[in-house]
Amino acid sequence: MSTVAIIGAGTAGTLVANRLAKQLPRNDTIIAIDLDNSHLYQPGLLFLPFGKANPAKLVRPRRGQLSQRVTYIQALVTKIDPKENTVYLVDHPPLHYDVAVIASGSKIVSDETEGMTGDGWLKDAFTFYTLEGGTALRNRLENFTGGRIVVNVVDMPIKCPVAPLEFCFLADAFFRDRSIRDKVEITYVTPLDGAFTKPVCSSILGSMLKDRGVELVTEFNTGSVDYQRNTLVSFDGREVPFDLAVLIPPHTGAEYVFHSPGLGDDFGFVPTDPKSLVSKVAKNIFVIGDATDLPASKAGSVAHFEGEVVSHNVQHFLNGESLEEAFDGHANCFIESGHSKAMLIDFNYDTEPLPGNFPLRFGTPLLKESRLNHLGKLAFSWVYWHVLLKGRDIPLIGSQMPTSGKRFPAGEVRSPLSTQSRDR
Repeated sequence: MSTVAIIGAGTAGTLVANRLAKQLPRNDTIIAIDLDNSHLYQPGLLFLPFGKANPAKLVRPRRGQLSQRVTYIQALVTKIDPKENTVYLVDHPPLHYDVAVIASGSKIVSDETEGMTGDGWLKDAFTFYTLEGGTALRNRLENFTGGRIVVNVVDMPIKCPVAPLEFCFLADAFFRDRSIRDKVEITYVTPLDGAFTKPVCSSILGSMLKDRGVELVTEFNTGSVDYQRNTLVSFDGREVPFDLAVLIPPHTGAEYVFHSPGLGDDFGFVPTDPKSLVSKVAKNIFVIGDATDLPASKAGSVAHFEGEVVSHNVQHFLNGESLEEAFDGHANCFIESGHSKAMLIDFNYDTEPLPGNFPLRFGTPLLKESRLNHLGKLAFSWVYWHVLLKGRDIPLIGSQMPTSGKRFPAGEVRSPLSTQSRDR
């Protein structure tokens, strides 16, 4: 009889817990741990500021999303000791595990940026990455009649890297629908050298910003927020003034990681093998979702694809078998572009977003705005609650990036993992 402790019951922790509940022998114990009983549907936060999401419908009880076979412990994790195979909790006895799965995600740290949470916070500057911030921003946008809106990614990595761009597109549509777009300036400020991390996609997204009259400011590393002058100040002295700022604060790993010697890096993310998703700290610790240090997007789709590999590898470890090196960095996401259209991108460690169709030759269009993609984005909410969190497989969409529908440049070598198939 073995005990699997899953630290975190958000997207990643819930789906891997539910997968393990179906895969492991009945006499094995599966425990999920989190601080509260509120599971937040984070993709819905993007729509909240524009009045297209109900805050009350974005939250459901964590316990209700977990298999009855999973024991849920609501407690604060203070540290993990990999040598003792023990999780330490507040107001709860230490928990011994045979296997641990770190699924505690990432957190925003607004106070890491000088001045950000000062007098203008939630008055002239907001973030839609939290329920509180998204709701406050909705109220502010309802009464915004003109001026300069600055959308600023303070630092990378962040959860859902395309969300700030989506906000720009939706804001453009929002003000056009109100017939005041000519009175509103929208500026996108990023530390990257382009609109996105992947060159081809960055060029397309940059063109989309330009077409909508959104100014793009690159390589801007925000050092402070000055509310006396309503200005962003970069470390190199450049300044960007605003009337309304939409800020995406820096992200770190969970707090307990910093208090667990040797577990994480300087930013609280856990060093992880990029293919097997076993930690580089201990052979019986696996890592999934935003908690990893992997060069993959911190997004719900990635956690879903990783869940297949992590659940199988936990089982392999407990059976004394070799681990599968089956994750290729697969990520995909719909990018809302306004007025009931969206674009879909699909990529992995080695292959940047390409044109074509997903997941097959006659699937939804890639790197192209369409109403079909917008409907896919809206449908994802149902898929999230009833398929993804339940740990169910989605036909034709797995841990490895599909290649059949993509148009690869002539002579490009495809990732070996991407072309393999697994019998499951």
